[in-house]
Amino acid sequence: MQQKAPDQQIKEGVQDIVERAQEEVRSSRQPWYLASRRARFFIVFYLLEFVLFALLAWFVHMHPILPVDVTITREFQENKAPWLQWLMEAMSYLGYHMEVYIPLIVLTALCFWLVRLRLEAILIVVLSAVSSLLNVVIKLIVERPRPTAQFVTIFQHANGQSFPSGHVMAYVAFFGLLFSLGIILFKRDRWWNYVLLIVPAFFVVMVGPSRIYLGDHWASDVLGGYLFGGFLLGVSLWLYLYLKGKGVLAPKGKERDVLVEPQSKASRLNNSPLY
Repeated sequence: MQQKAPDQQIKEGVQDIVERAQEEVRSSRQPWYLASRRARFFIVFYLLEFVLFALLAWFVHMHPILPVDVTITREFQENKAPWLQWLMEAMSYLGYHMEVYIPLIVLTALCFWLVRLRLEAILIVVLSAVSSLLNVVIKLIVERPRPTAQFVTIFQHANGQSFPSGHVMAYVAFFGLLFSLGIILFKRDRWWNYVLLIVPAFFVVMVGPSRIYLGDHWASDVLGGYLFGGFLLGVSLWLYLYLKGKGVLAPKGKERDVLVEPQSKASRLNNSPLY
């Protein structure tokens, strides 16, 4: 028997791993009509956040220093334990190191692409890019200065404007999207389904307090980041549902079965206002 070349063995091994991952993801997919119902809940919730964000942006533009912000930061910073400072710095690490964060986003998108979730892969990259760009634009418009040592302790110094928090918006765009896709697309019948929910949720929840504790942002900056980041996420999910309903980048063959609902339900879905 002719022995296979090492490079051929490696190629076949990689292909086998990819095929197993594709089958694992396919078998854990939700029927599309259930996915769309869950997505709509998120969309309504996220879009409502925009009105609150607009009001908050106007208010902090008119009143850059709020007594409630100073009070909240001082409360956060009362505990100066080394382990707590380390945790807060760890939560903000990715936002300070684009040489790590950007490859993480690209690698995550690549993993989605390899398991034939191609529209989702593109959405991951595009939403992160758009979120970063809009954060810069909004900061220039609102022109709110960052906290200073006159009012609070500055553990990590950051440059630029303060509202809204760029870290929070970036984490909501990336980790928040992963959490949303985990809820929308998958059943809870695999261990990795829970990892896909718990890890992103942890980063989204913890990045806000870390920005306040480190003295980089006011609490209202963080709130603004969550609100506008949530709004962008809602818009992205609406666009994602629309494109998914049109079959853009849809997988072929049996993988498509879990995405297409029965005809009676599909007709009701196509008649909904979303489309």
